[in-house]
Amino acid sequence: MREIVHMQVGQCGNQIGTKFWEVISDEHGIDPTGIYHGDSDLQLERINVYYNEATGGKYVPRAILIDLEPGTMDSVRAGSYGQLFRSDNFVFGQSGVGNCWAIGHYTEGAKLIDAVLDVVRKEAESCDCLQGFQLTHSLGGGTGGGMGTLLTSKICEEYPDRIISTFSVIPSPKVTDTVVEPYNAMLSFRYLSENTEQTHCIDNEALYDICFRTLKLTTPTYDDLNHLVSTTMSGITTCFRFPGQLNADLRKLSVNLVPFPSLHFLMPGFAPLTSRASQQYRALTIPELTQQIFDAKNMMVACDPRQGRYLTAAVIFRGRVSTREVDEQILNIQNKNCPYFSDWIQNNVMTSICDIPLRGLKISANFIGNNTAIKEVFKRISEQFTAMFRRRAFLHYYPYEGGMDEMEFIEAESAMNDLICQYTENWDASVDEEEEDTGSQNTTNVTGGNDDSSMTAGSSNSKYDYLQQGIRYAEQAVQDDKAYNYKAAAQYYMSAADSLMHA
Repeated sequence: MREIVHMQVGQCGNQIGTKFWEVISDEHGIDPTGIYHGDSDLQLERINVYYNEATGGKYVPRAILIDLEPGTMDSVRAGSYGQLFRSDNFVFGQSGVGNCWAIGHYTEGAKLIDAVLDVVRKEAESCDCLQGFQLTHSLGGGTGGGMGTLLTSKICEEYPDRIISTFSVIPSPKVTDTVVEPYNAMLSFRYLSENTEQTHCIDNEALYDICFRTLKLTTPTYDDLNHLVSTTMSGITTCFRFPGQLNADLRKLSVNLVPFPSLHFLMPGFAPLTSRASQQYRALTIPELTQQIFDAKNMMVACDPRQGRYLTAAVIFRGRVSTREVDEQILNIQNKNCPYFSDWIQNNVMTSICDIPLRGLKISANFIGNNTAIKEVFKRISEQFTAMFRRRAFLHYYPYEGGMDEMEFIEAESAMNDLICQYTENWDASVDEEEEDTGSQNTTNVTGGNDDSSMTAGSSNSKYDYLQQGIRYAEQAVQDDKAYNYKAAAQYYMSAADSLMHA
């Protein structure tokens, strides 16, 4: 079988991960003790992807639970599915990190990482044909962000040919726990960009909006948010766990969704999302479901897909649905919304159908989109980061307590700016091709105006962004005479020069 090893790091990662195991255990007919009580052979056909069959017919999750303090582990053990997990796979410290990314990545996390990797090796060795790793964590926390990214880099070194897929909860200013979340998220994104093949972005702000506006919950709890996330994760992994027509493993999903290695930040979604009061009065049709799945209100990320373009997308339908009707509706959506789909990737919306429905629904659909609008989320985090970093607020916790260099903040900011520019350039590439297709032979923008409009938007914007950042750090260097500011200014000027050469 093509097995997947699941890892959950930090308090948020463990809460989401545990809820995910509850949902898929129910779908596969596995009770809280690991015994199968299902009624369909399809439940067992590919169960070895996520479960290992132990002695006595007990099914044990291929899961590793990690935290730097014991409290979360105690909560998981005390929960209804606490006895489902292998006791040796609980790996935890005693000190905690106090929401400091540097402690999770460089000090306390580094002390625990060898013990974690030993458990990872044992799980990997028990697989017949390991296809990859799945990680749930939060980017705003010290353990989830700091140790989670350390774990991805170590696994990338040890298993370079295996896929790493993450479900990463992105911090939001509207739903915040700690003031240093922008620092933690910015530092985490750099490692996710380098070491993972798929990052499913989940935004607390979007989850709260869904609970308030769509589900009509007046006081949503973290259990409500975790239920939304676990339902989405269950749908995305459906094609790994049950027989399907397309996207049968992590690598196929990557090939279909990721056109360039660094552009692997995906927007998940789910439909139908209706309040419990109105759910029993609605009989959903495929056209309604397809319309909902592309709606911004059904996305788990707080950005509007209409502000960008879909490079690629995948829609996974569950229940008794007609393949022909699905294909017709997807084609209809693309034809009606041509400006919102990339025109240089043909057949860029993939569909998959699983006959086994989600509990309580006759039909449902999960969505995974690679849309350039996700750069708005990155810009939001970057702006919050810059506002604090410019004043060096809360920075003393990181070098002194975490043992990291301030230069790492500058490199993380540079990596984020590069990522934003890449998404911008791929949005502009579509616009340029449209201009060429209409027969425009000149190099100026059709709207005319000032001289800047004659340049390619992506290269121009990135060049000026780099110059502005370089000037900012050069001015700071003149004031405080710090070496890292000189280095940062030089790095941005070099990036501007590279951008000019390739323009």
